[in-house]
Amino acid sequence: MERRKFLGYTAAAGTALMLHPFEGFAFTPGKKLKLALVGTGHRGSGFWGSNLLKSFNEVVEFVGLCDINPGRMAYVKQAMNVSCPSYTDFKQMLKDTKPDYVIVTTVDAEHDEQIVTALEMGCDVITEKPMTTDEIKCKRILEAEKRTGKKVIVAFNYRHSVHAMQVKELLARNRIGKVTSVDFNWYLNVFHGADYFRRWHGKMNRSGSLWVHKATHHFDLLNWWLNSEPVEVSAYGALEHYGKNNSFRGTKCRGCEHKDNCKFYWDITKDERLNNLYPENEKHDGYLRDGCVWSNEIDIYDKMSAQIIYANGVTVNYSLTTYSPYEGWQIAFNGFNGRLETWEDIPYLQKTADDQANRHAVEMSNADDAIPGEFREIMVMDNFAKNYEIFTTPKIKGGHGGGDIRMQRRIFVDKNDNPHNVMAGTREGAMSILIGIAARKSIALKRPVKISELTDLVPMANRF
Repeated sequence: MERRKFLGYTAAAGTALMLHPFEGFAFTPGKKLKLALVGTGHRGSGFWGSNLLKSFNEVVEFVGLCDINPGRMAYVKQAMNVSCPSYTDFKQMLKDTKPDYVIVTTVDAEHDEQIVTALEMGCDVITEKPMTTDEIKCKRILEAEKRTGKKVIVAFNYRHSVHAMQVKELLARNRIGKVTSVDFNWYLNVFHGADYFRRWHGKMNRSGSLWVHKATHHFDLLNWWLNSEPVEVSAYGALEHYGKNNSFRGTKCRGCEHKDNCKFYWDITKDERLNNLYPENEKHDGYLRDGCVWSNEIDIYDKMSAQIIYANGVTVNYSLTTYSPYEGWQIAFNGFNGRLETWEDIPYLQKTADDQANRHAVEMSNADDAIPGEFREIMVMDNFAKNYEIFTTPKIKGGHGGGDIRMQRRIFVDKNDNPHNVMAGTREGAMSILIGIAARKSIALKRPVKISELTDLVPMANRF
């Protein structure tokens, strides 16, 4: 038997939210915020470019674009319908345009250069996750923020989704008592998952591996949900499916002699936007957006598992799969008084089937409306109880469950809307990537790695 409760569209559900103004950027009422974007790829020019202007054009304006690829910049400038100057020299852009905020969406391993430079030149920064890719660069960012007095926001959009907020609300209400352990499994399908191995993300020295680039999302959710920080990580990982693990390979999908025999063949030219961003402009920098998933240069892991110990005593079992038939995730929190389980997009747990090939592309919009008749479910069962409760929240069309546009709204419109300290800064950015960095080191060293080996930050048992 079950008892259903609809938690509604907003974050409030039977109890007042913990509201804390975010000590981030300063705002001048009635004045548009001057933005400069460095990195005009798909994410930068889309979510932080066209989508941002579509939703918040009344409060922001772009004063500069920067990229190493002048052809891509020219296309993006037209696609965004902006008249601001474009630059291949980042420092020159900052000198000329004097932006209020710099948005960093470059290759992960280069984030620290742009973040530190922007801070030192008097700008606040919004950076895509991950904040950076190793502990040395992380320390450099932390020190620069402290030294300059400027601020960095890390764009952890998943926190802002309706579903994630409801999980946080139930845990904050102590619904299952003291949490002691968590099981968290994330599944990337053979379409979206494979895409990481076509791109620069497949190189360890550029992305820090999916332990950092992708799992930083997941580790941040854990840190936020548990209101604690990690102290030790034990991990295992291997490259067993993509990369060298095939009998044939090419350079890129376009023109590949193996396209008729390769299940991962992808024609990028059928996507007008991606074709204009990448193939039409690869002559400028040589970057192949449709690189071969079987390339011998791929050196990241495609299967990963870790055990994480938190300062508050919680242990987490985590796994990431990159070649699942479906995309989604499942999590379970075990507490002294009960168990909380929830999931997203598991085929046998939802009413309608997703189009796996196009699922990720469809989700990456800035829509904020609920899908009629579709809900996310959170199951809570008390110890010794005969019944369980199902809490439902609307399923939102937009990117990351509606988290994308909610995060942008909190950054650019209402900084006082900070339920459960959902806004993330450099400490949150550091504590998420340090789990991934520790996981990499654990695999290499074949032993557990303590967070204290990587940073001077002392993990907090209770973050707030």
